[in-house]
Amino acid sequence: MGRKNQTAVTEFILAGFSNFPDLQVPLFLVFSLMYLLTLMGNVIIITTIRLNRSLHIPMYFFLSILSFSEICYSLVIIPNMLANLLREKKTISFIGCATQMCIFLGFGCTDCMLLAVMGYDRYVCICKPLRYPILMNQRLCKKLVACSVSLAFIFSTSETIIIFSLPFCGPNKLKHFLCDLAPLLELACGRNYIGETVIFMISFLVVIGSFLFILLSYILIANTVLKIPTTAGKRKAFSTCASHLIVVVVHFGCAGIIYLGPKSSYTLDETTFISVSYTMVTPLLNPLVYSLRNKDVQIALKKSLGKSSCTRRM
Repeated sequence: MGRKNQTAVTEFILAGFSNFPDLQVPLFLVFSLMYLLTLMGNVIIITTIRLNRSLHIPMYFFLSILSFSEICYSLVIIPNMLANLLREKKTISFIGCATQMCIFLGFGCTDCMLLAVMGYDRYVCICKPLRYPILMNQRLCKKLVACSVSLAFIFSTSETIIIFSLPFCGPNKLKHFLCDLAPLLELACGRNYIGETVIFMISFLVVIGSFLFILLSYILIANTVLKIPTTAGKRKAFSTCASHLIVVVVHFGCAGIIYLGPKSSYTLDETTFISVSYTMVTPLLNPLVYSLRNKDVQIALKKSLGKSSCTRRM
């Protein structure tokens, strides 16, 4: 009987922006522009880091991986969301829903862990500058990235299996524009309290664990920076962390509200608004912050643009 109930729902209806029927086309245009800017910004960051040898250091290696992760994260969510804004039937298949959730949670977890790794990189750079080239060697950097991605997708696959092992036998309208944990749990015909506890623990471990690791890194960084005798030296040390800190605050702020906040207190409109912030604004913020606030990236961008213009003239 449980097996029949589980397979009764073959597709889900994504409610998403259904409360704003008159805004479907304007939203499509605005979100399309944001998506294009996100893709362009992150591709430019990756290309700039790749082509400029001055940026071939761990900090920018991690930044390029983060940008690639943001591209993949957006690619899983936004094209389908844009298409649904112009469709009358806003549906996604059962398997498609599971696949989308697994991949977008995987890259979301990857982003959290990469930001933690970047925090550790800043700690080593500022607190142990003489040992930095040895401690943050190329081999270790690649291992840290590989571990982050592997753990992230182990967690996302586990959460997806738990969610989609539940029976879905009744309503199939998701209060969201993508397949996410909370709206799917609302539609399940039965409850798996052990599974839900595991999901919460994974979310807590990834979001809070990564954030606490970053916080510890910055406490140690602050302790070291405050011992620097000159104001200029302190300012220079803190400036290397400013871009990372801005991205961390926005990313973990949105993730904490969505995955650790009280789900029942949000209306459809509120959930949609908060979700737009972490699915569209955060991936766009990454290249904007690092290109506007990071002098090394700005110089490298100018050099790249200068080379391209010289090549065209020739």
